[in-house]
Amino acid sequence: MDTGTHIVMGIALGGLATIDPVVFNHTETYHSVLIATIVGSQIPDIDTVLKLRNNAVYIRNHRGITHSIPAVVLWPLAIVAILYLFFPGANLLHLWLWTFFAVFLHVFVDIFNAYGTQALRPFSSKWVALGWINTFDPFIFGIHVVCIIIWGLGADPRIVFLTMYGIIIGYYLYRYYIRKSLVSMIKKRIPDTEEVILSPTMKFFQWRIAVIAKSKFYVAHAFRRSFTVVDEFERIPLPDNPIMNAAIKDKNVGAFLSFSPVYRWEIEEGNHYNEVRFIDLRYRSKDHYPFFAVVKLDHELNILTSYTGWIYNKEKIRKKLEILPQ
Repeated sequence: MDTGTHIVMGIALGGLATIDPVVFNHTETYHSVLIATIVGSQIPDIDTVLKLRNNAVYIRNHRGITHSIPAVVLWPLAIVAILYLFFPGANLLHLWLWTFFAVFLHVFVDIFNAYGTQALRPFSSKWVALGWINTFDPFIFGIHVVCIIIWGLGADPRIVFLTMYGIIIGYYLYRYYIRKSLVSMIKKRIPDTEEVILSPTMKFFQWRIAVIAKSKFYVAHAFRRSFTVVDEFERIPLPDNPIMNAAIKDKNVGAFLSFSPVYRWEIEEGNHYNEVRFIDLRYRSKDHYPFFAVVKLDHELNILTSYTGWIYNKEKIRKKLEILPQ
C-alpha cells in the first residue's frame, strides 16, 4: 500500500489495541503501543530511500529483504528495544505483540496489490503479488480516515475499529470474488491461457490485465464483468545473439528482468548504435507502457547508456537517455 494508507493503518491499530485489557488499563503501555503501531506500519518501507541511489537498486530491493520473514521478526524487536528506553514502565510482552502485528500487517496487505513483495524470503525470492487491491485504494484509505475522526470525537475505539476491520475483511473477500470471476471469464475466452496478471486501478470496477498464453501475450482492460483486448504480441523468447547477450548484462536491464513477469522486447540496429528495449505489459495507460528498460550499445557492444523505471512521456524518455552518463 502507499505511505498514507500505512500511516492511517498504524493509527487505527493503535486504537484497536485498546481491545487488549493490558493496553486499555495502563497509560504508559497504551502510549508506547500507539507509537509502536504507527512506526511498525511504516518501517518495512524504509528501503524507499534506495531510490535516491538509482532505479535499478530500488527495483531490485524495494519490498525485498525489508519485507521478508526475518525482517518481520527483527523489526518489532528493534522498535520495542528503542521504545522501552522511553517507556520503561510499559508491559514489554504486549508492546512487542502489537508491534509485531503492525509490521506483519504491513507486509501482509502489500501482497494483495499488483506490485507485491518478496515476503517468502529467504525461502523463495518469488514476488508474491495477488492483484486484488490497488496500491492506493480510496475505500480502504477513506474508511480509516473516517473511523479515526470518529474516534477523535470520543467514540469507543474498540467498537469503531472492530467494526471497521470487519467491513474491510468483507471488502477484500468481495474483491477476491470479482478477481476470480474475471480470471474465469478470461480463461474461457482465451483457452490457452497460462497465467492472468490483474492490476486493479483506483476505480473499483476497472482492471488492467496481462495474459500469458501459450504463443502470445494479451493486454486488456476490464470494466465490471466485461474485458476488452487492446494489444497482443507474439510470445518470442529472448534471442541468443551478441546484442541481446550484451544487453542483459546491464544493471538496469537486469533489475527490470528480475521484477517483470511479462514483457516484450525489441532490438533496433542503427548506424551509430544499437538499442534494445524491454517493455512491461502490466501497466498500460493511455496507449502507453510506462514501465520499461532500454539500453544503448555501440557496435563493439559496449554499453553507452541505459535506463529502467516508470516514465509516461516519450519526450522524457529521450531526454533521460541523452543525459545519462556513458
